[in-house]
Amino acid sequence: MYPTRSLLTSLAIVFWAASTRTLAGTAGDAAVSIGKCCEPEEILMDDRCTPLKETNETKWRPEFASAPSSKFVEPEYELKIGRPRCASDEHQWHVYYYPTGPDRLAILPSGVLRHYVDLARGMDEKQEVYGASENDESESIYHDYQFGHYCADKAVLNGDGLVAMYAMLCVPTVAVRWSDTNYLLRHAVDPAFHAISMACYLIVAVVYFVLPQLRDLVGNIITSMTLCLVANQCASTVRIFTELGNHVSFLIADTVMYVSLMAAFFWLSTLGYYVWNTFKSRNVFLRVTDGKKYCYYSSWVWGLVACIAGTAMFAHFALETDKPTVGGMSYPAQETMGWLGITVMFMCIAFTVMIDLCLVLTTANRIKRMSTYGRIHHKMKYSFRMFVFLYVIMSAGWISLLLSQLKYDALVYCHIVVNLSQALLVLYVCVFGQRRVTFLLGKTCNCCNYGDTTEGLDWGEEMTAINAGY
Repeated sequence: MYPTRSLLTSLAIVFWAASTRTLAGTAGDAAVSIGKCCEPEEILMDDRCTPLKETNETKWRPEFASAPSSKFVEPEYELKIGRPRCASDEHQWHVYYYPTGPDRLAILPSGVLRHYVDLARGMDEKQEVYGASENDESESIYHDYQFGHYCADKAVLNGDGLVAMYAMLCVPTVAVRWSDTNYLLRHAVDPAFHAISMACYLIVAVVYFVLPQLRDLVGNIITSMTLCLVANQCASTVRIFTELGNHVSFLIADTVMYVSLMAAFFWLSTLGYYVWNTFKSRNVFLRVTDGKKYCYYSSWVWGLVACIAGTAMFAHFALETDKPTVGGMSYPAQETMGWLGITVMFMCIAFTVMIDLCLVLTTANRIKRMSTYGRIHHKMKYSFRMFVFLYVIMSAGWISLLLSQLKYDALVYCHIVVNLSQALLVLYVCVFGQRRVTFLLGKTCNCCNYGDTTEGLDWGEEMTAINAGY
């Protein structure tokens, strides 16, 4: 009886060991599927699949990650070549993982790709992709993508000198939440205000360029200044939409925005210098025409702008240690203008603001001491008044822009309003606030005519009316 029981026990142990080995072999044979974007002997170089022979990089191998508390065992895996086919309610999303970027990609032992997003960076894009809010208490969020909803590979970005892990994801489409105040102000109200500001500056430029009576040296300076402000508004509008990084260069947009703003302040200083020099000179009937003076002033302004812009770009590329970036989710991360380059141009603007203040005080003191006025001095009084108003308006707008760089929402919202107010005030000061300009507009296009007669106009409008044949 006992031999029979021992024999049965031995057979049971043998069968149990054999079944255990079979199950283990079956589990070991089930390899994890990993999506790879390019062929096994290719990697991505500048968003194109390139053979390894044409690069100096090694073959891409998936790096698996697991929970810190568990013992990690790298599973068997099989690379499946091809890009994912997204469903109708999904869209493709490109993610680049590099050490200084806002994203992190991790492949779990189950073959799931986990995408971590740092909440401290890229807030706008995070909201658009995952619908997260700014009130999330965690420092990062993540989303898992099963096989078939992603492909990964090594990416070489020659333009930025980066080697990153790339992933194409099928992200569920998230509806834009227009009820979000921050999104509404930044992506709807701010662009609309920029468009209105550009229209205001263009109206001023066209009025002073088209009307022959306003096409003197002061008019040409105002036209040049407002065109610089138009360029500034255009570049600033491009800078709002960070999700369009595949089509624009934010470094170029930043450069145009700050350089054009600096040029506008230089033209304002030119206007102040011209008015100050006119009141300072004893003989205002100089033989230099307005055209030659404008050429001299233009050469000085644009030469100085080119030198300072070159210095700022040199400081950015050669001396900047922490270059800020934009993006990293839907497109490769792009450099933007760092604080060193911005500081160079903003310091120059600060110097022009102080110089303009000196011009305002000295010119006002000179006008008080004058006992008699000629026709040119009488004309320059109104140009000086316009210069003072423009100086106050543009200085306030620049200070608002400077404060908005601190990235506090309240300061950004205030700058959105100040930016529009600056354009409207410039339009009023240069066009609708001057009776001479409204008189000429009323006679030219039958607008802005408030029933004024030639009596009581600012200066010399009776002769203007006679010479123009009105």
